[in-house]
Amino acid sequence: MDKLTEQTAEKIKLREKRAQKPVIANVSNRHLHLCQEDMEKLFGKGYKLKKIKDLIQPGEFASKETVVIKGNKGEIKKVRVLGPIRKATQVEISRTDSFILGINAPLRISGDTKGSAPVTIIGPNGTVELKEGCIVARRHVHFSIQDADFFKVKDGENLMVRVDNERGLIFNNVCTRVRANMTLEFHIDTDEANAAGIKNGDKVIIL
Repeated sequence: MDKLTEQTAEKIKLREKRAQKPVIANVSNRHLHLCQEDMEKLFGKGYKLKKIKDLIQPGEFASKETVVIKGNKGEIKKVRVLGPIRKATQVEISRTDSFILGINAPLRISGDTKGSAPVTIIGPNGTVELKEGCIVARRHVHFSIQDADFFKVKDGENLMVRVDNERGLIFNNVCTRVRANMTLEFHIDTDEANAAGIKNGDKVIIL
């Protein structure tokens, strides 16, 4: 067996192995993460988020609190705050949302907000003029260390993910996020979910 044939056989074997472990998909609607300082500006001194639902990723949750986000062109109401508190405030929207707001939010992996779009956040107790921090989040898969070993991936790689439904498509440029405390999950935004016909809880295949 020559080297090319051997490499092809290994790739096929890996795809077959990955197909044995479908990954849950969840859709991220527009939301934001707040630092302590900005939360107190929006909701008041000493305010604490009220959890309404745990999310799949350990320690993360949806809170009762919502805000208004405003751009140069328009605003969007009832944008959910996710916990826990972070070191820096970050707003995640879809490309469609960016058209409504009239801002040029770049496509970024979560946490990479340097030089990203400004946006105004309006809460019940005050306003935050965010100079940067609004992004369109890149689609990605969360892996624990064990899952990354099973799928043979490393943090920061790009993958392909296949959707086997009536629309049947393949997502390219899916970023990998590998952490010890993560749970296996595929994250896309509402634009991507609508295009692919995906709803929360559907399963996808990593290629």
